[in-house]
Amino acid sequence: MCGRYFALQAPEIHRLFYGYVEQPNFPARYNIAPTQPVPIVHFENGGRHFRLVRWGLWPSWLKDPKGFPLVINARVETIQEKPTFRGALRHRRCVFLADGFYEWRCEGTGRTATQTPFMIRRADGAPMALAGLWENWLGADGSEIDTAAIVTTGANGVMAAVHDRMPAILSPGEIEPWLDTRGVEPGTAAALCRPCPDEWLTLDPVSPRVNDARNDEPDLVVPLAKPRGALEAAATPEADRPRSSDEDAQGLLF
Repeated sequence: MCGRYFALQAPEIHRLFYGYVEQPNFPARYNIAPTQPVPIVHFENGGRHFRLVRWGLWPSWLKDPKGFPLVINARVETIQEKPTFRGALRHRRCVFLADGFYEWRCEGTGRTATQTPFMIRRADGAPMALAGLWENWLGADGSEIDTAAIVTTGANGVMAAVHDRMPAILSPGEIEPWLDTRGVEPGTAAALCRPCPDEWLTLDPVSPRVNDARNDEPDLVVPLAKPRGALEAAATPEADRPRSSDEDAQGLLF
């Protein structure tokens, strides 16, 4: 699951890392939430391009978005079969511009449950290439909107301390085949979306202020002291590992 993320580095760093031709200027964002406009990179007309889309995918065949679930994540295990994602996997793969994401460790149940937000970043400080799918939706009234979802996979050892899912994080060498929808078949592309090596990531607790999407300030990415035992859950049986409070119906429906 990935329900919030952040993109902090200068636009020029992202442009040089991904090699798109545009030169957009965009501010640092510390708490990016679903339904907001987000930057992606995709391949079109022989090159990589920057594009702004809405986070929350609407498939092209959708006639009326009213009542349609907010699809912010696409599970790699089902993207080749589910109609919501099948067309995008073949024709419209993308990468979300990010520097890290947040996840919540949920312990307990009911009113006594506690939720601790964690920040996950690349240990080397490089941009975090999150695999995504995008669609161009056309309304009956002529309206048009580009939308996208982040591809998720099972948790690696680091993430298992917090949640059983994580975004599919691509290595620099995997970005090209993921974006190459003409030369790389869907099955081959989907195989790139697997848990990244543990050593790629750092995991730190952060302020609960990140829970409110209206908060978007630098203090959100200041690490707090790690709670006792917070990173020991990876050694516990899978059935007992924590799942965030937003373990979503999306994962069951799609």
